[in-house]
Amino acid sequence: MRVCQNIPRRRAHCFITFSCYGAHLHGAEPGSVDRRHNLYEGRLVEPDPGHELMVRQHLLQTPYQLDPESRIVVLAALREACSYRSWELLTAHVRTNDVHTVVQAEAEPERVLHALKAYASRALNRLGRDEPNRKRWARHGRTRWLWKREDVPDAVEYVVAR
Repeated sequence: MRVCQNIPRRRAHCFITFSCYGAHLHGAEPGSVDRRHNLYEGRLVEPDPGHELMVRQHLLQTPYQLDPESRIVVLAALREACSYRSWELLTAHVRTNDVHTVVQAEAEPERVLHALKAYASRALNRLGRDEPNRKRWARHGRTRWLWKREDVPDAVEYVVAR
């Protein structure tokens, strides 16, 4: 049995983070997660230089970083994506190696993540600095619903202060 897809959804807030390709490697820093360490408030992976080296050797391209001009282009693309879809971009911080946002949308956080990455990629393509097959983003990202009203200002504060 399928649920009707045309039922209007309520606008909800979500916290979205995605990293540049090769920026945050498993084993490189304390607090990272992997498939065995991915539970809410669960134990995190300890730094492991050997594992980091192995992951680094398996990268298909060099790690990607955003320079100041690229960061401006990505921020404009995030605004464009949200405007086009009638989502509200509450805050965004585009850094050298990752992007953090808080968005209010009538969409699942996964859909928001994919749209933001796609718009950012297209904007960077128009900039014309990278080869066409350049990997810019890590495979996924972090998506989190902000269910409680008090979670929203905390997430905004985190993004702004980061």
